[in-house]
Amino acid sequence: MDKLVRAITTDGMVQAVAVSTRDLTERARQIHTALPVATAALGRALAAASMMGNALKEEDASLTLQIKGGGPLGAILAVSDARGNVRGYVQQPHVDLPLRPDGKLDVGGAVGSEGTLTVIKDLCMKEPYVGSVQLLGGEIAEDLAAYFVESEQIPTACALGVLVDRDQSVKAAGGYIVQLLPGAGEDVITKVEGGVMAAGPVTALLEKNDDPEALLRTVLSDFEVEILETSPVEYRCYCSRERVERALISLGAAELEKILAEQGGCELTCQFCDKVHTFTARELQALIDGIKNAKKQ
Repeated sequence: MDKLVRAITTDGMVQAVAVSTRDLTERARQIHTALPVATAALGRALAAASMMGNALKEEDASLTLQIKGGGPLGAILAVSDARGNVRGYVQQPHVDLPLRPDGKLDVGGAVGSEGTLTVIKDLCMKEPYVGSVQLLGGEIAEDLAAYFVESEQIPTACALGVLVDRDQSVKAAGGYIVQLLPGAGEDVITKVEGGVMAAGPVTALLEKNDDPEALLRTVLSDFEVEILETSPVEYRCYCSRERVERALISLGAAELEKILAEQGGCELTCQFCDKVHTFTARELQALIDGIKNAKKQ
């Protein structure tokens, strides 16, 4: 089962979060029938969104991570609720690229590096918070670290990884975000950097042991670590017939009449979970009548 662990060092200088996301990444792969490089890119974005969304304190808050790098994958979107449950999609899930010279999936090439990484935090206020940074290389983890430094002024180490098996299923997935808290000096920075370097690639760590607590303790091996929270996370879509109905109504009577005349009804597929919502001619007509009656009143 996928889970998220949040921790702080006992000296109060470093906060960290790690997540294991094999199951939810595999669910995303199956929904979108994604090929390996798309699975890896989307999986990294989902792990990042989960960790960032879980940091939001408001119950109904949500966080959206949007990556537009100009590469063949197109846009990548990952959305998290305040508990760290996520959903997402990649525009072109069937893109296939040759492996990099080192034998790894070319996520950077597939995402592209000519574009932006945008974080939207909906904290249930009038306006959402939006922060955006130029992509560095499209590998996502380093781009996210740059976002934290530029937009939130928090020195951050981030690692995200997805290991795809030979049958294209997800073998391991997850990552960590380690952040310095105010007052952290050069000695703390040196210890964090040393721990990250010594820990090595995050996919290798997750393949060996996918417990996020063990991951954090390995990366922060030079610190005493206190676990603040451990919680399950999953792939969760919030689409419903009512939401789809509201979306149709928002198109207006004229547009719905056009759909009715041309198609006699409509089928809408949720981009996050592939659920199909079908509206018959009679149901569309009822929506049109409802819009018109509301205008008369």
